[in-house]
Amino acid sequence: MIGITKKSVGGVPSLVVVDTEKAKASLPTIVYFHGITSAKEHNLPLAFLLAEKGMRVILPDSLYHGERETDEVSDVRYFLFHIVLQNLKDLHSIKVELEEQGLLLDERIGIAGTSMGGITTAAALTQFPWIKVAGVLMGSPKITTFARELVAFYSKAGDLPLTEQEVSQLYNSLADYDLSLQVEKLNERPVLFWHGDQDPTVPFDHSHSFYQQVRNEYHDHDKIKFIREEGRGHKVSRYAILETVKWFDMHL
Repeated sequence: MIGITKKSVGGVPSLVVVDTEKAKASLPTIVYFHGITSAKEHNLPLAFLLAEKGMRVILPDSLYHGERETDEVSDVRYFLFHIVLQNLKDLHSIKVELEEQGLLLDERIGIAGTSMGGITTAAALTQFPWIKVAGVLMGSPKITTFARELVAFYSKAGDLPLTEQEVSQLYNSLADYDLSLQVEKLNERPVLFWHGDQDPTVPFDHSHSFYQQVRNEYHDHDKIKFIREEGRGHKVSRYAILETVKWFDMHL
């Protein structure tokens, strides 16, 4: 039976989804990050299917989301990149606790996420060589480019809460986490991209053009895959969920 446990993992409020008979066993483990304005519970259907394949799934709440919501932040969208960077710190803490408790089987840990979680996943690949498999669902591996586009959008609307100096500091801080600027850090790890080609929120071209750029860097083309879903907007489909499960079942 698949069980869902609410607990703190690495100090991060999370849901742990795993076969109850294997809850204390060493297992391949996936950390899945939700999107902006979402929360950990929203990815339970995907986590359930992954757990049925014998994996442990950790669903953390991102900063200012779910159990970590605060009245001090009225619009989390302005904190997108701050949250992404905090996700990376959280990921490290989660991994440390999993190791300390002996819950990782042969260091097999995968990372995936939706939208902001997909951006987090791509950024994580620049920082953590221990990630074995990744899934980027309607995210962007071009975090600096995405930041510039959002700044331009909010500036045009007269709604940018940053000074020019703060904008410059933002761009500089994100460069180290930009996968498109350091593709060698992929190191031929299995990565799945899924994106709807009518996405109005995170540009389809970011992940698609990146995939075209790096595909031939892989000796084994089966380790990198891009799924284009025609006519799909900024919402993960059942097809995307099933393909993500297949990907991790195959590679993790």
